[in-house]
Amino acid sequence: MKLAAIDIGSNAARLLITEVITNENKPPTFNKLNLFRIPLRLGFDVFETGSITKQKTGMLLQTMKAFKHLMNAYEVKNNIACATSAMRDAKNTDDIIRKVKLETDIQIQVITGDMEAELIFENHIAETLDKDHSYMYIDVGGGSTELSFFSNGNLVFRESFNIGTIRLLQGVVLDKTWEVMREIIKTVTKDQKEVVAIGSGGNINKVFTMSKTKEGKSISIELIKDYYKELNSVSLTDRIKLYNLKADRADVIVPALLIYNNAMRWAGAKEIYVPKIGLADGLIQHLWNTIKNK
Repeated sequence: MKLAAIDIGSNAARLLITEVITNENKPPTFNKLNLFRIPLRLGFDVFETGSITKQKTGMLLQTMKAFKHLMNAYEVKNNIACATSAMRDAKNTDDIIRKVKLETDIQIQVITGDMEAELIFENHIAETLDKDHSYMYIDVGGGSTELSFFSNGNLVFRESFNIGTIRLLQGVVLDKTWEVMREIIKTVTKDQKEVVAIGSGGNINKVFTMSKTKEGKSISIELIKDYYKELNSVSLTDRIKLYNLKADRADVIVPALLIYNNAMRWAGAKEIYVPKIGLADGLIQHLWNTIKNK
């Protein structure tokens, strides 16, 4: 069975198409067939003006039409579409959702930050790792950061913070929000087993690739700090040239590294694993569980 998940974020919209292969008496296998990413950058509108402009609405509509055609071409049987921080905050979200439904028959659901964190956790990566550590999921997006804390086989904490790469670039993240995030992380991780971070999001995936780290190995917090200093010390143009970054990645990667570094530092995490999972993967798992339970 082929399933599709659409993740409409503050920086980009993604379509993940996955084939689920069921085996009798064995867990299903999830084979990613393709991932499409369109840098809509809705957050730059929303966090500045409070709404999604007519131009960006048109771009979003064209993107959803393209996604619909791709799902048809792949013969996708079921799909799920969710929007996060930018559309949570936009005043004209309901109008846009109606237009998309009318023209593509795709129903977009705007999810809360807590639901976003829960869906990312659906990947259950920490459950496959050793029990000698605690694990903190850190998912950094354009509009928000979702954290989940996993210890002794249990999910003990999950929260979303309005600290994202685009919000930081636009200077709209309050010091108080950083303080709340710091205090919560320190309180939750205090007296727990040594914390290991698990990172998701396009920016940490890119850093993992740049570092040439082997699959399954971790990146140290020192390397995160080094990349932050290195990338922050050069202009946007040089970042694109020297590090072979796309324009829509070159600007957000620096604030992303700041968020990962702070979260890891406050949790006392010395390393971060990057399994290259994200909201779209969690949405596929959620959709599959919904279909299976019917």
